[in-house]
Amino acid sequence: MKNILVTGAAGFIGSAFARYMVAQYPHYKIVVYDKLTYAGNLDNLLPISDEANYHFERGDIADRAAVQRVMQTHDIDTVVNFAAESHVDRSILAPDAFIHTDVVGTYILLDEALKHGVERFLQVSTDEVYGDIDEGLSLEDDTFAPNSPYSASKAGAEHMVRAYHVTHGLNTVVTRGSNTYGPYQYPEKLLPLFITEAMDDKPLPLYGDGMQVRDWLYVEDHVTGIDVALHKGEAGQAYNVAGENQQHNIDVVRQMLALLGKPDSLIKHVPDREGHDRRYAMNCDKLRSLGWQRQFTFETGLEATVRWYQQNEWWWRKIKSGEYLEYYKQQYEARLAAAEE
Repeated sequence: MKNILVTGAAGFIGSAFARYMVAQYPHYKIVVYDKLTYAGNLDNLLPISDEANYHFERGDIADRAAVQRVMQTHDIDTVVNFAAESHVDRSILAPDAFIHTDVVGTYILLDEALKHGVERFLQVSTDEVYGDIDEGLSLEDDTFAPNSPYSASKAGAEHMVRAYHVTHGLNTVVTRGSNTYGPYQYPEKLLPLFITEAMDDKPLPLYGDGMQVRDWLYVEDHVTGIDVALHKGEAGQAYNVAGENQQHNIDVVRQMLALLGKPDSLIKHVPDREGHDRRYAMNCDKLRSLGWQRQFTFETGLEATVRWYQQNEWWWRKIKSGEYLEYYKQQYEARLAAAEE
């Protein structure tokens, strides 16, 4: 392992992984490959932009010629694939992009990795492939039951990864992360959206009764979990990366508001999202057996996240304009109006 192609690494978790890997492994060459869609942001990579072992290439994982060129130019021996359309709400509004990137793009990346003789291919996936579970914890061998176009596209990508391992012998490993939060997260997801809206005393459109349960994982713990799976995971296996911190959305929002010194009255219950899964929860004993341990509690992670958005308005204020405002209007305007009736 020497030259690592990290796709989708101008996004939230991918950029955290790139920053970590550049610092942790100075003898590795980290090649970030990103299409720079709306959620891809080179500001996320500013902390490593001058490092000798970092290189950026702009491109689409569904562009076979571009993937070939990058793999050959940098003599890539390892691929970590974060590249994906990743927001459930957007997948309901426009699923085409999810199928193109998450399924077709992953297939092209796998196929070129095989041709190029890549030694290790890690696919970053999600707990949402398991679907809604009423109780207990999802295990790596559990049946997939995706309920949104996003989770279905990620499940499809995982099946293609498995096929390339079984059929062609490609050395693959999959990680499935739980609900990740932290600095540099695009403000369409619950915490960055609500933190930045609350800072401006704007209403917070909380879906339904807010009692949906998510397993909250701080981004730096997610990154170290991927690192462990990359270096120690068994070929052909999947590993859950879980926060083991199951909380109702409304409780998370209230804790966030308390840290900001803002009132709970900002919360506005709006009509729920179509097909909204009620509960996700995973067992991560398999990854823990490889030596992974989390370093952040939910309390320390949430406080670090809130403080980061307070201290980095330069990063998020310029994002919340243009295309972002159009999306916000489409997604929430009617819901907020209904909440006021």
